[in-house]
Amino acid sequence: MLVFRICLEKYAYNLIASGKSNRWNSSGNFVIYTSSNRALACLENVVHRSSEGLNSLFKVMVIQIDDEVQTTDIPEESLPENWHKKASYSLCQKIGDDWYREGKTAVLAVPSSIIPKEKVYIINTRHPYFLNNKIRLISIEDFVFSPRIKSENPDKLE
Repeated sequence: MLVFRICLEKYAYNLIASGKSNRWNSSGNFVIYTSSNRALACLENVVHRSSEGLNSLFKVMVIQIDDEVQTTDIPEESLPENWHKKASYSLCQKIGDDWYREGKTAVLAVPSSIIPKEKVYIINTRHPYFLNNKIRLISIEDFVFSPRIKSENPDKLE
């Protein structure tokens, strides 16, 4: 399976995790957030950055997850109604933290909070499959955000 991550160029050459908290992990859990396709990776960036932050140099990381790597899937139907709201971070973090601590699978598949029918794939960088190169960066692509994204006046852009 291929998954995608869009990040600043300076972070694009290595699969590393900051350990910072996010929707599906608490601080100190070293995971990498990826998306099922480039378009979703773009949207995930757009909602987390201001328009000024979209002007920097970005790359698409194309990541291969070998077929033998098992995934834990959290279907949207199994989550509470308001799981996608910021106020529900602690609920989602508990789910992700439990998965990380148990260490049964290297990848957690969760619905995107932007488009719930699409998947975000969270990679546990401490799992043996990750450490044994069953999950690896296979290519890096150039990426430029369209200036029409988050523009105050898109009609004036060419």
